[in-house]
Amino acid sequence: MTNCVLHPGDHTVNPNRREFLAALAVAGATLPAWSAPAARWPVTCRDAHLKATGQPDCWAAMKFLGVDGVELDVNEKLECSSLYYPERPYTLADADGLKRVKEDFRAQGRIISAFCMHNRLDERLEEEVAWTARLVKAAVQLEVGVIRIDVYPRKITGDAVLPFAIKACRQLCDTAAGTPVRFGIENHGKITNDPEFLDKLFDAVGSPKLGLTLDFMNFYWFGHPLNELEGIFRKFAPRAFHTHCKNLRYPEDRRNVRRPMGWEYQKHAAPLYDGDIDYRRAAAILRQAGYAGDLCLENECLKPFPKEQHPAILKKEIELLRSVV
Repeated sequence: MTNCVLHPGDHTVNPNRREFLAALAVAGATLPAWSAPAARWPVTCRDAHLKATGQPDCWAAMKFLGVDGVELDVNEKLECSSLYYPERPYTLADADGLKRVKEDFRAQGRIISAFCMHNRLDERLEEEVAWTARLVKAAVQLEVGVIRIDVYPRKITGDAVLPFAIKACRQLCDTAAGTPVRFGIENHGKITNDPEFLDKLFDAVGSPKLGLTLDFMNFYWFGHPLNELEGIFRKFAPRAFHTHCKNLRYPEDRRNVRRPMGWEYQKHAAPLYDGDIDYRRAAAILRQAGYAGDLCLENECLKPFPKEQHPAILKKEIELLRSVV
């Protein structure tokens, strides 16, 4: 593995940041036991990877990979289509479905580390808020503390993006009022991989319920030089509620320079253990920030590999994450 050469950033705490951290501490004091920091972080994966193991059902797949649980993808009907099980599909849409999900995860000794939404906020905000409200209720029932959200704009552009994102995130946070549930914006695409945009969004919303699904590689994908990543990771680690862990391996002469967004991504996407980002160092940064979530594998490099190698690659990536917690 090529070690990431990282340089610390400026960590001066501004008043808005102080207010956020103070509010987060107060909110944390009210969280139930299932949200408390653990001695060792759970190691999980996105549930979309389970079928790539070739196992007969989702539970066998989790056992094969050695994960503690999954980030659970939930659609607008509250269906969990990637949680595959031949007998019948899983759903969070009614009391019976919630009961079955809760009982089966408990029986298997696995956890749901986060729900994952694929939002279209600027296309249909009212429907998105209603969907989120239903999912928050399910999260409370299943003791899921984080929902991964997406503020990537699909219609609006330019100067309209930030005001809309602020408005939308405030409404989403309102759906979780009085609950321990929080929202982790994933940094991805051309908007939320910009630290300045994230700073403005978090400061304007001003809620301890809004944080980050910290995707380490996405900042690198965006074009930030490798030797600037540690400063970015340190800046946002205190806001991380959840993570996505994947990797890239760029030619040496392209690592520490600014690159076009997404430059040759498919060509250079790599397994966690063979990329430029050092996850031992990333984990140390999270630990120093008091992170209390999971390390969640998100693999986007399997396509070039023969299908029969996919299970072993995923398993080896989980072993890498297990070694750093």
